[in-house]
Amino acid sequence: MTPDEWDPSGFKDRVDDLLDDYLADEAELLLAIDDALEPVAEQLRAAARHGKRLRAAFCYWGWRAGGQPDNDALLRAAASMELVHAAATVHDDLIDDSPLRHNLPTAHVSLRAPLAGRRGAYGAARALAMLVGDHLMALAGQLFADSGLPAAYLARARPVWGDLARDLVAGECLEILATGGCPDPEVSLKVVRHKTAKYTVEQPLLIGALLAGASPDLRGALSAYGLPLGEAFQLRDDLLGLFGEPERTGKEGLDDIRTHRPTALLAVTWQAAVPAQREHLAGVLGRGDLDERHLREVRELMVALKAPERVEDMIAARVRDAVGHLGGLGIPPQARRALTTLASSATDRRH
Repeated sequence: MTPDEWDPSGFKDRVDDLLDDYLADEAELLLAIDDALEPVAEQLRAAARHGKRLRAAFCYWGWRAGGQPDNDALLRAAASMELVHAAATVHDDLIDDSPLRHNLPTAHVSLRAPLAGRRGAYGAARALAMLVGDHLMALAGQLFADSGLPAAYLARARPVWGDLARDLVAGECLEILATGGCPDPEVSLKVVRHKTAKYTVEQPLLIGALLAGASPDLRGALSAYGLPLGEAFQLRDDLLGLFGEPERTGKEGLDDIRTHRPTALLAVTWQAAVPAQREHLAGVLGRGDLDERHLREVRELMVALKAPERVEDMIAARVRDAVGHLGGLGIPPQARRALTTLASSATDRRH
């Protein structure tokens, strides 16, 4: 990747290679303690094998927007954002008891195999997955701190790490507290903002910009770009969760209905429904015996109420708002082009 062009595939390869090596080394350190840790070590190796590396890319372009050049130490700091995401997904899958991610068994499901036949295997597998997620978050901080960037640079960005952890935990807790309750658009958007939007786009951007020594005005513009774009990212995820094909999303289409999650899509549907439709929907949400017929009925109801169209409008409005903040403030042209491209790839995830 040259200084003036954005090569998403080349960037992804660099991050993939870095994370593969980093997690393989960490797995070996675990195995040096005891060979019995092999199942846990394998989950570490597998934890960050998938994804477009959007969070690392936003951190990288926050740095470049601040006028700094491509830098291997910065790449390591940016890659740490992907370990935050890996930790969050392990915990999220555990909380939701999701069986699949990327069309593969989730960590807590995979960890049942080495415990087969043992009393309490189900609970033990969940406990191991929780610890894998905890370790991934610790490794994210370690990779960031050991990136090779000057200590003064790292100190500038450290407060946002605290914000990131707080928002992520708060958003997950809000989702748990709201799950199974009456769908509410305001609550759903607050969950979207704190559980996903901030750590996916806004905070990686700000960390990169702070590492680069960017001005407060530039950081303000990047934040104004990042927050609505992060919300659009999760709104797209809500749509894909129910209307995407499982072989492409890598998740079960019934997950959000079965767990009665407080998604914005569900809240918009509930808001538009008449009492009889709400009664029917309430009879489906949270049931453990759902099948494809129930999924089809919920989809048909949502389409009839134009809920997907309304969420699409919410996505489009947020993307326009985000990109509109990239003009001026001295953002280098290549950073502006890259961030515009990332706005599209983060919210139009059909490939």
